[in-house]
Amino acid sequence: MNLYTIETGLFKLDGGAMFGVVPKSIWQKTNPADSNNLCSLAMRSLLIEDGDRLILVDTGIGNKQSEKFFSYYHLDGEDTLQKSLAKNGFHPDDITDVLLTHLHLDHVGGAVALSDRKLSPAFKNAIYWTNSKHWNWAINPNDREKASFLKENILPLQESGQLQYIDQTEAGFPPDIQIKMVSGHTDSMMLPQVRWKNRTIVFTTDLIPTAGHMPVPYVAGYDVFPLQSMAEKKDFLQEGFSNDYVLIFQHDALTECCTVTETEKGIRIAETFKLEEL
Repeated sequence: MNLYTIETGLFKLDGGAMFGVVPKSIWQKTNPADSNNLCSLAMRSLLIEDGDRLILVDTGIGNKQSEKFFSYYHLDGEDTLQKSLAKNGFHPDDITDVLLTHLHLDHVGGAVALSDRKLSPAFKNAIYWTNSKHWNWAINPNDREKASFLKENILPLQESGQLQYIDQTEAGFPPDIQIKMVSGHTDSMMLPQVRWKNRTIVFTTDLIPTAGHMPVPYVAGYDVFPLQSMAEKKDFLQEGFSNDYVLIFQHDALTECCTVTETEKGIRIAETFKLEEL
């Protein structure tokens, strides 16, 4: 098995929205904002190569939306999903599985491509994996999340016949790949846990989007159930410390991976590094 981090580009979100009730005087120490109060964030994916399976975890925001749409998110950087795959020696047609942690636009946008005015899956040979509970949550969105669940990002997956539910169909993933469910950020979000090089590697997605979100109360304003997010994060960090997990941050523009340690203030970062350095 091999693991690769896949950089799909940077975007910006409001710092207050990213840190909820935490004061800017605190969160800006780890996530400095620009003059418009926007923080630069990564849209990092994970690629798992195991035998003849090539599993892509999340797809970034994509490039099919309008100029007006992208003006809200201030895309930046030279990285794209396709360039990052090529850098590691892969082509979109090589992907056998796309595991979507959840269906918010910055995680699923690259799953669907627009060509000749037609929307279709960007990975023509892949099975797309979600779970039935989150799918139903996304296609019948609440008012708070409605702007994050875009029909053009998700319905073409179902219409193509390439969508499957991990809770209803045997995915056949290797035993070294496990899925942890959490529901504070959005209902039934999936965190992949991979056993690799005698370590457990966890893609934390929006449970802990950046290194600055390590303290339990530092919860994004986007989270639908913030108290549940805090409880899930607290339990997960204790588990991570007890089992020496390696965490991969999906949205941290500077810090890719870390280990954790226990301090008098709670679980905090021990070491930071790139996945390729492990």
